[in-house]
Amino acid sequence: DTGPTTDLKFTATSRHYVDRLFDPDPQNVLQGVIDMKNAVIGNNRQKANLIVLGAVPRLLYLLQQSSSSLELRTECAVVLGSLAMGTENNIKSLVDCHIIPALLQGLLCSDLIFIEACLRCLRTVFISPVTPVQLLYTDPTVIPHLMSLLSRSQHTQEYITQIFAHCCKTPEHQTVLFNHGAIQNIAPLLISPSFKVRMQALKCFSVLAYENAQVSMTLVNVLVDGEQLSQVFVRMMQRDKPIEMQLTAAKCLTYMCRAGAIRTDDNCIVLKTLPCLVRMCSKERLLEERVEGAETLAYLMEPDIELQRIASVTDHLVSMLADYFKYPSSVSAITDIKRVTHLRQAAFKLYASLGSNDEDIRKKVIILYCKCSV
Repeated sequence: DTGPTTDLKFTATSRHYVDRLFDPDPQNVLQGVIDMKNAVIGNNRQKANLIVLGAVPRLLYLLQQSSSSLELRTECAVVLGSLAMGTENNIKSLVDCHIIPALLQGLLCSDLIFIEACLRCLRTVFISPVTPVQLLYTDPTVIPHLMSLLSRSQHTQEYITQIFAHCCKTPEHQTVLFNHGAIQNIAPLLISPSFKVRMQALKCFSVLAYENAQVSMTLVNVLVDGEQLSQVFVRMMQRDKPIEMQLTAAKCLTYMCRAGAIRTDDNCIVLKTLPCLVRMCSKERLLEERVEGAETLAYLMEPDIELQRIASVTDHLVSMLADYFKYPSSVSAITDIKRVTHLRQAAFKLYASLGSNDEDIRKKVIILYCKCSV
């Protein structure tokens, strides 16, 4: 039953949760926050109701009060993190209530459990497309403090590198992170025992190196546990590694190569990166992986005729691309149409890159395209 009576009962329950946050007894407030935490798990309707009824400003107030117990402050951060995992509207409401500066302030506390709860919530807020990434860079003390927290635990490493990977969008962001020691601080995380940490660290390097000669030239000389960073990336492209890791490592080496830090005839490009990206274009891969593989491969070989020649004879790449146009014409949902369009755009980019300098390759591409268009 979802009639008006049920709605009223539901709102009354939500109101009760919010009212308990104002109880004069701190123990009752703590229990109220814990009960609220259990009520919102997986319940978007309850999350939206609590936000509308004003729970967020009160939770943020309790989180920031030095008189609040550490347990209460931590539980507030956990509930806010849960509210953030709802809809984009939830995130907008949280950002409008100035959740980001409040959580960043919380990171100055020495308690690790509380720090991790704040970081987990910050991560959820920052990876949302509706959050302005610039909010990470407003206060110049934030980035160096986040760097200093990387050594605290695997959780701080995972959340902070994920925040950096998502919030590095411009050359200015790259420079800020570079100047505050991102490379030295994040490189050791590539051999972390935690896959999530390794993966987020790898993503950081791909966004830091993209079209950035300064970062790329520095990365070439970095050693991780006595091994050159480029060799660490090569190991991460091995076939037994998860696809996401192979692809991201290939992007790192592609960006370093395009920035002039690695020669296009280097073995790690010709024998490792290029074949890895060609593998990503095969029809065994998921649609999104094929798009990313094709776009990255196009970018890698765009200026280099020798790489174009090698790619054109590697694993039947040219004929493999024809499959990008054979996706079912029966796709109906808008999202599916968009995905297939994206796939075809990626194939066109790769065709253009393949045939940009060599007449023989261009002919091969045209013949195959004509065949698959018929």
